[in-house]
Amino acid sequence: MTDVTKVAVEELPDAPNPTRHKKEVDEALGVTEFGFNYYVADPGERLPWGTHRHPDHEELFYVLEGALEVELADDVLVVHAGEAVFVPPDTTNLARATGEVPTRAVAVGAPKETDGAIITEECPSCGEESDRSYEVDGDDYVLSCTACGEVVDRLTPGPE
Repeated sequence: MTDVTKVAVEELPDAPNPTRHKKEVDEALGVTEFGFNYYVADPGERLPWGTHRHPDHEELFYVLEGALEVELADDVLVVHAGEAVFVPPDTTNLARATGEVPTRAVAVGAPKETDGAIITEECPSCGEESDRSYEVDGDDYVLSCTACGEVVDRLTPGPE
């Protein structure tokens, strides 16, 4: 038999994030060439951590249910169920669930080895527009401002 694997996506553990659920399907399957994440986000929740860009990495969001608003430097795109949006490398963006119902979406990105994101948001403590560093604290990610070092967010896994 070939070396093919499968997983039940809904049964995967949640990764730390600001949404109700984030399932890292690529990690569960050992995928090496592209990222594949499944999200369930309540209205207002952002995917994934904040306003960001990937210098050498393409992103694609496909909405299964609900809707996303994808904020760009000069536009806001609304992506409804059954629609997809492509975000080219080095494009600053923020996706946020919108509407009255939870959004179910898939995010795909490649190449996987260049998926590091540069977050560019104003720090609530020092006011600088800066990137975020993060540390792992148990199951949580603790994000800090790279300009002043203050903790700006704590991302926890969604409920199992």
